[in-house]
Amino acid sequence: MVKLNSYVLTSPHTGIYFGVVGGSASAVDSHDSDIDSYDEVDKLRGVFCGGRITGGNTNVMEYITIGSTGNATDFGDISSLRRIHVGITSDLRGIIAGGHDGSASNVIEYITIASTGNATDFGDLTIARTYLGGAASYVRGIFSGGGGGQREVMDYITIYSTGNATDFGDMSLAREAAAGLSDRTSRAVFAGGWTGSNQNVMDYVTIGTLGNATDFGDLTAARYASIGVSTTSRGVFGGGYIQGVGATNIMDYITIDTAGNATDFGDITVARSHLGGTNSNTRGVFAGGHKGSYWTDEMDYITIGSTGNATDFGDLSADKDGLAGI
Repeated sequence: MVKLNSYVLTSPHTGIYFGVVGGSASAVDSHDSDIDSYDEVDKLRGVFCGGRITGGNTNVMEYITIGSTGNATDFGDISSLRRIHVGITSDLRGIIAGGHDGSASNVIEYITIASTGNATDFGDLTIARTYLGGAASYVRGIFSGGGGGQREVMDYITIYSTGNATDFGDMSLAREAAAGLSDRTSRAVFAGGWTGSNQNVMDYVTIGTLGNATDFGDLTAARYASIGVSTTSRGVFGGGYIQGVGATNIMDYITIDTAGNATDFGDITVARSHLGGTNSNTRGVFAGGHKGSYWTDEMDYITIGSTGNATDFGDLSADKDGLAGI
């Protein structure tokens, strides 16, 4: 049972790749489709972890209530001063993996999203790396590509069992700084990235089946270091960096279960790359990022099901980029 303040849901169904829950849980079971109405609950929690601030990396985690605009609040610390790592989540547990803490890291650690506190060791990635992507179902998390290692590698974990990651397969194009998202149950999509040049490629995997990724289509603009947020049906990729141009405010969207090219969604409030993201099944929030010569504390949000420009949400505790969202 998952209890969200005055709301009671009958199964853990409260998160996705960059998602979320506030409250408490007495058990972790399988997904139960009868509680899709959790969309109406405005108490869901997103957590932003680490990143780069003035003076160097940070280990700070902070959280927001996704359904309510406002500034972020202290959550606890990850195990090291780290940036350009990735966050994923299932219903109740958030995972932080990889990144740069003086060198490429293989560390995986976890938090219970409903309970503030420091992160706990989970295990190791198959290869230490930075700029990796990530996506998850309720059961399995996948980490894709990255720098400091083999750019095509994908590995996976079982989210509610601690231990080292296992080989999953290869991306369709070896690259780093690709954004990931999922439909929460079966399909993950990884978009954009860097191979020495900007990439617009999107590829997908069936999360429950090991194997190589398959071509999905193209982004509206080739870029890297964007971020993905999603519902069970729609994914939105926001921001990013276009080599030779700079940070962008582009958002484009896909229907996750239908391969094809992305479509323009609107603009985030401030052009930026290396940002973090979190979402409920209704709202996506973009946080922080690199604005060219400096980084920002700004957060903005979208209603994922409705195209249009983003709206101001509030501020992080400090200007930062390279942060992970869960």
